[in-house]
Amino acid sequence: MTAKIIDGNEIAKRVRAEWKHRVDALQARGVQPGLAVVIVGDNPASQVYVRHKTKACADMGIHSEKHEFPADAPEQKVLDTIARLNANPAIHGILVQLPLPAHFESRRLLEAIAVEKDVDGFNLYNVGALVAGDTVFPPCTPFGVQCMLEYSNIPISGQNVVVVGASNIVGKPMAMMLMKKDATVCITHIKTRDLAQFTILADILVVAVGKPNVITAPMVKTGAVVIDVGINRLPDGRLVGDVDFEAVREKASYITPVPGGVGPMTVTMLLVNTIQSAERFAAIQMPAASKVAAAAG
Repeated sequence: MTAKIIDGNEIAKRVRAEWKHRVDALQARGVQPGLAVVIVGDNPASQVYVRHKTKACADMGIHSEKHEFPADAPEQKVLDTIARLNANPAIHGILVQLPLPAHFESRRLLEAIAVEKDVDGFNLYNVGALVAGDTVFPPCTPFGVQCMLEYSNIPISGQNVVVVGASNIVGKPMAMMLMKKDATVCITHIKTRDLAQFTILADILVVAVGKPNVITAPMVKTGAVVIDVGINRLPDGRLVGDVDFEAVREKASYITPVPGGVGPMTVTMLLVNTIQSAERFAAIQMPAASKVAAAAG
């Protein structure tokens, strides 16, 4: 058995094409979706991610702004910028690019973003709503994984899912989202003893720990769907995931590559969340404008 590759680039193109029509519809009503990115410091990986997001916005007709600060910027100065963006009706989505310099309190900045503009889905309201099953914005990476599964016609309901990694950004929200789709979910983490006894039971295995080759072929059930969220740069410069790709692809039924798997979907779902935010804004503003016009008439 050789696994079918789940091509994140191809699925991302399909999703963006579908949502571009909704951007066009918004623009026809005088609304252009707007995304603001706040970046602190000069982390090279963060700079690359922000460039990808900016280009993706331009391709979709989404207005984007980048607000950059030096690593030693006062935290309050960044908070003041977030407050101004919260009040700006032309901005429908705000994200703070992580990681932040060590002296910043990440949670404080993330909580400063208005719930209705929290397109990364990290505000505590969105996290809590995700647990309750009714979040405003799903976190982009888990949202992208769910979308990949659905576009690949891979069933989720009734499947045994094992998530390797219990981060707030991927592991925990991924488990919540797949549980809502009626999967039976197990979360493993750094303290899990004998990881293989859990992974071997997975119909769908989602791996997000940031460690090369943490999942090898003997740890994977024959015919499993393997989603590799990890991204690691080796000493020779190559980018690899958390899964031993070449060995596992001979045992799995589906597998995502690194690069070209989950990464493009994360950016795509950020665009989707921003467009949905703009649609909510338009739905509120347009009726209000109609009432004003009627009153004036």
